[in-house]
Amino acid sequence: METVIEVPGDRPYDVVVGRDLLAALPRLVAGAAQTAVLYAAPLRAHADRIAALLRDAGIAPLPLEVPDAEAGKTIEVAARCWDELGAARFTRTDAVVAVGGGAVTDLGGFVAACWLRGVPVVHVPTSLLGMVDAAVGGKTGVNTAAGKNLVGAFHPPAGVLCDLSTLDTLPRADLVAGLAEVIKCGFIADPIILERCESGDPTGAHLAELVERAIRVKADVVSGDLRESGRREILNYGHTLAHAIEKVEGYRWRHGDAVSVGLVYAAALAGAAGRLDPASVARHREILTRMGLPVSYRADAFDELLSVMRVDKKARGNKLRFIVLDAIGEPSTLDGPSDDLLRAAYAAVTA
Repeated sequence: METVIEVPGDRPYDVVVGRDLLAALPRLVAGAAQTAVLYAAPLRAHADRIAALLRDAGIAPLPLEVPDAEAGKTIEVAARCWDELGAARFTRTDAVVAVGGGAVTDLGGFVAACWLRGVPVVHVPTSLLGMVDAAVGGKTGVNTAAGKNLVGAFHPPAGVLCDLSTLDTLPRADLVAGLAEVIKCGFIADPIILERCESGDPTGAHLAELVERAIRVKADVVSGDLRESGRREILNYGHTLAHAIEKVEGYRWRHGDAVSVGLVYAAALAGAAGRLDPASVARHREILTRMGLPVSYRADAFDELLSVMRVDKKARGNKLRFIVLDAIGEPSTLDGPSDDLLRAAYAAVTA
């Protein structure tokens, strides 16, 4: 059973959710003489199957192995990929397929966006985080010394294949980390996600439904705001502190784990500002804890985190800008909160 979710916009595309979906890949890159297949070493066997499938369809595969996880999201790795595309005489009608988690789809999309000012990219996310977040929406990028995802491009994919069968062998810790982005979608737009998480194991019978619900939330938001000039910012709920934690930790923390702490912080900030009721603030910690996600961070790290947050993409001039909730499903912004308020809210994640 497949579910097709359309992402409307100037360059609409479909996100297909189901099992054993690889047979649909060749039609998504139809017209390409060759297709680069970006993957990290742990997914070599999966990438080999994709390469064989493309070869059988008359499309020459160009396998490009990149470092795993955030280590692959650098301008140096992207440059090496571009060198490989140049050596292969990659043209504007050729395509890129990004196979892996969110880091690989971010990198693959960026490589495709920049080569010849844009060639088609198809995402084949193999992690829960990749399926519900990175692969959908057209945001691509790499990390720099200044921070996470500060260099990138908006480049919608030609299609996304979310093959749920790849989650069967995903390490439990990675699966749970991906739930943070799903839960985020519940808080900003779809409370039924929260109810499913509170009523049972979301990695079991409800997993397919939760993936689809989270993708629908993102598809709805990004369809009218590709370049994050307005409503799309709500998808960054919890991410201001999360990105700072990731940088401070040298990207050794899983993104979803950092987002979980960031969600607790954003809720506490809204509560301290008188925007969100205490029960809803507490619900953040309760759900995330129930899922086995972290909800705390080091008490001595605030000053360093604050310095990093000041170069967050949502900042305006010298003012920080946070996505907060006025109620469950009602996101808004909090502009220029005082350092005292930020520090007081941080106490919630040091317990």
